[in-house]
Amino acid sequence: MEISLRELESFIAGAFGLLIGSFLNVVIHRLPKMMERAWIAECAEYAQRPVPENDSFNLMVPRSRCPHCGHAIRWHENIPVLSYLFLGGRCSACKAAISMRYPIVELATGSLFFYCIWRWGATPTGVTWCVFSAILLSLALIDWDTTLLPDDLTLPLLWLGLISATVHWTQVDLHSAVWGAVAGYMSLWSVYWLFKLVTGKEGMGYGDFKLFAALGAWFGWQALIPMILLASVIGAAVGITMKLSTGLREGGYVPFGPFLSGAGLTALLAGPAALQKAVGL
Repeated sequence: MEISLRELESFIAGAFGLLIGSFLNVVIHRLPKMMERAWIAECAEYAQRPVPENDSFNLMVPRSRCPHCGHAIRWHENIPVLSYLFLGGRCSACKAAISMRYPIVELATGSLFFYCIWRWGATPTGVTWCVFSAILLSLALIDWDTTLLPDDLTLPLLWLGLISATVHWTQVDLHSAVWGAVAGYMSLWSVYWLFKLVTGKEGMGYGDFKLFAALGAWFGWQALIPMILLASVIGAAVGITMKLSTGLREGGYVPFGPFLSGAGLTALLAGPAALQKAVGL
């Protein structure tokens, strides 16, 4: 059986996506901690107090370790998916369970990379959508864990969407991308202030505005309504389910970013037109 060039490229992209997924696990875990350290240092400087001295901590150092026993993970214990299966889902040192999230993120990233290259080939368009999917996946899980949507991810995603529209790497023209970004930001900004004026509470964060603006830049203003409807319906369903099962975190809220990200990935996989049909538009 002969394999076409497109299929070969897709399988290579999928394998590379597994490696990127392993790195995304690091990003998801460490980026919020890096932000917290930066905030502490800024507060200390503002208060004219000594800046706390900490060991180097970034996306590259220190080496990954077991959160239970501190065992330094060796290279052969860090092979995407395979190491998890070989170790039986447990740390080789203390035998504590390893979260299923790690292989799931790796498989999800590999699958998304495979799809993007299978659909658009090893082209700037295909690679650009791979980057889009990796950033969205990271944002969804970071927001779910910490209720943070880092500017380090949302702003590059926004600018990459606008640049991609400019050079025709996406199917959206620059006019639609720019207005999509503006409408995406302003729509949630308006909802935020209306909710705050009525209730005195903050219903969402500024990171949600930036993420929705980024989605508008990638898919155009025409896709904003179906994406926000899909995200709202699924988010409400999950929130109600968690409330009934007493699974809500302290404060009784569910972050909106994961559902915006899910709507964006749905638009990538199914297409904005299919998304409009799904929500009845």
